[in-house]
Amino acid sequence: MATNVVRRWQRDDLMKQRVLIVEDEFLIALDLGATVEGMGMQVAGLANDREQALRLAPLADIAFVDVNLADGPTGPEIGRRLAQEHGIAVVFMTGNPETVADGVKGAVGVVQKPVMPSVVEQLVKYLAARRAGMFAVVPAQMTVFA
Repeated sequence: MATNVVRRWQRDDLMKQRVLIVEDEFLIALDLGATVEGMGMQVAGLANDREQALRLAPLADIAFVDVNLADGPTGPEIGRRLAQEHGIAVVFMTGNPETVADGVKGAVGVVQKPVMPSVVEQLVKYLAARRAGMFAVVPAQMTVFA
């Protein structure tokens, strides 16, 4: 019975996580949003540049951030600020993971695009568990920053 209570708590905690999607390609952002909502979670918002991302930051717990956005290669700075100033669990999703290979202070890691919906689900579960201080297995597709 205790195991069921813990699982229910974990599921409920997961569902409370709000995900910010920082992506300038609208169809990719919509696809990510649909996957997040399909898990029963809330999308905190979609942003395609620094200004929008920082405006939506107070609404988010988790963020998926592309490196190259509508205002240029601002993703690493945005990710750092989201993590350090707002306590958001940040994972970069980019076609150019080498641009953040040395890590970004405060961010969790990077995943190379394209990212399948099943990987997005694994990432969300991992990040939610990590935020709750629980043990979680790192998704195989993610490179974790030191």
